[in-house]
Amino acid sequence: MLRKLRFPLTLAALAAVLVAVGYWNIRPASFMDKPGISPDDSAIDFYITNAHTLQYQAEGALHYEMTADKVEHLKSSEITLLTQPDLLIFRGTPTPWHVRSERGEVSPQGEQVELIDAVRVERTDTQGRPTVLTTSRLSVFPEREYAETQQPVKIEAANGVTTAVGMKAYLDDSRMHLLSSVRGQHEVR
Repeated sequence: MLRKLRFPLTLAALAAVLVAVGYWNIRPASFMDKPGISPDDSAIDFYITNAHTLQYQAEGALHYEMTADKVEHLKSSEITLLTQPDLLIFRGTPTPWHVRSERGEVSPQGEQVELIDAVRVERTDTQGRPTVLTTSRLSVFPEREYAETQQPVKIEAANGVTTAVGMKAYLDDSRMHLLSSVRGQHEVR
């Protein structure tokens, strides 16, 4: 009789060991664990439509006015995306610089602004002479009052047209350094 029970008991013990090992490797709690979620680089944590911003200088003069069709903030990188940014930079003067582009990207701390596609910078001086700068991409560093590009640039002024590839612009003293392939067509009056 003991011999008849030994085989089923061995099978039962073996089955119990297999169930225990199976439970150890595949426990019900593991089905409830959520897989690690990686942050999506394009996840937007907030956005604004028809944005309008004014910033004043410490002494109260208007520094700039910006509008944009849409402003989107990317959660993971802290970059702010701008759609159709339009900026008037007064810097305390009555004749502002007018800056527009199709898109823009602002760095997390606002130290750098990338203007992308159909970038247009316009200014009319106090004597009524217009200047228009166009390029496909422009990096602006607002605190340093500096801008640069490696792309082709076209500058149309009252006395002629200048083209170049690459530019460094020092906005605080209205000076530009054109980097290469500089060509100019100017009228002498």
